[in-house]
Amino acid sequence: MKLAQRDYFGKALVDLAAQNPDVVVLDADLAGSTRTKKFQEVAPKRFFEMGIAEADMIGVASGLASAGKIPFASTFGVFATGRCWDQIRVSVAYPHMNVKIVATHCGITVGEDGATHQALEDIAIMRVLPNMTVIVPSDAYETYAAVMAAAEFEGPVYIRLARSSVPVVNGENVKFSIGKAQVLREGTDISMIACGQMVAGCLKAADILEKDGISAEVLNMSTIKPMDYKALYDSVLKTGAVLTAEEHSVVGGLGSAVAEFLCEVLPTPLSRIGIHDTFGESGAPAELMEKYGLGVSDIVAEARKTIEMKVNQK
Repeated sequence: MKLAQRDYFGKALVDLAAQNPDVVVLDADLAGSTRTKKFQEVAPKRFFEMGIAEADMIGVASGLASAGKIPFASTFGVFATGRCWDQIRVSVAYPHMNVKIVATHCGITVGEDGATHQALEDIAIMRVLPNMTVIVPSDAYETYAAVMAAAEFEGPVYIRLARSSVPVVNGENVKFSIGKAQVLREGTDISMIACGQMVAGCLKAADILEKDGISAEVLNMSTIKPMDYKALYDSVLKTGAVLTAEEHSVVGGLGSAVAEFLCEVLPTPLSRIGIHDTFGESGAPAELMEKYGLGVSDIVAEARKTIEMKVNQK
């Protein structure tokens, strides 16, 4: 089963409208696409359409936060993180404002919209900011739980969502804790650390590897920052090999964060599945996933290579 994360973002906003009068929503002329229109329908006086002015949206969100509101500011990933990065840095992260930035249409699966709209570097430029929490939910159900958790959390939060529907890997009532990873499958030969829809790909790859006698552990690292280093350490200490998977550049994203930690505390054979320092292109999402090496077969092949690295190291 596949569900759209942005639909469940909209569902969470509707529920927050009823539960918390301090929640407000800002959008940059994309309310239908981001699903913030759902909030507008139930709480029109707490919805602010900023037009095609993303920098203004962030500034206003910061002002609302300073007045005690809990603003959710939303637009496409390339605009949310690229067009107004300075405003996020100076007006949200630096003063530690309670602003939630929820970006939809991230990753290569934005598809036919092409390279300019495929946010492949947003995790990197958000996680480098002090005070910023970075969340990449694995599916629609976790998206709902993450949005609800972000509303309760004090401080800046960036949540990254896909455009297209993604496979469901969690139960409908999944619990979400900021900074906590989920071990979705236990294993002993390799640790697969993934975020977003790549979690589903790793679970499928683990099934294939199991047929060859390879035991893969799969961690859903949905909080990129602060990362659950304990869960990562415990898993890698057991398996001795790591494969990261993300629908994002391998430069600065999940793979970089994992590598940075392990090289300091537990040097381990490691490979990274992701976009390798290039822009995307226009095309069908499934075809782009295969072309850029994000398919299940790519995960399986890379896992085998990584395990060979471990064997050869002994």
